[in-house]
Amino acid sequence: MAINEKVAQVLNDQINAELYSSYLYLTFADYYEDRGLKGFANWYVVQAKEEADHALALRRYLLDNDFKPQMEAIAKPDKTFSSDIEPLEAGLAHEEYVTSLIHHCYEVAHEVHDVRAMQMLDWFVKEQGEEETNARDMISNMKLFGCDPKGLYDLDREYQNRVYTQMTALPL
Repeated sequence: MAINEKVAQVLNDQINAELYSSYLYLTFADYYEDRGLKGFANWYVVQAKEEADHALALRRYLLDNDFKPQMEAIAKPDKTFSSDIEPLEAGLAHEEYVTSLIHHCYEVAHEVHDVRAMQMLDWFVKEQGEEETNARDMISNMKLFGCDPKGLYDLDREYQNRVYTQMTALPL
């Protein structure tokens, strides 16, 4: 059975949103590189790779369900920052936005009774909860420790330890 056209379209749109997220997080990494905070930069490079993995997983899902994805232009991120906490706050706002997009995908799948898509999207719903928690924790850590040079140094060293693990398939 081929995927419902409405579901396919919102999932295709989500591919673009995930790729934009990857682009956006690379700009965050660049900001921190310029500041000499290589740990924060590393954290966002890993995040960018994970967002690209999410796009590829959605692409694979569409292909496996007889829908040819349509790649759209990716918007240029337009964020500029004047303090170290601003990218973190923008990251949380963005993750909350992406959560709303995932919820919309789920709602469309639910409307047409596409249980398979809802099951696949369950993983993304859980992932977004984790993403928002991570973003909130980074903001809290920056507020608690980032104003002090030693605390900022320690946070930066901690974020240098984040390692990218390639997503091979959606864990269903």
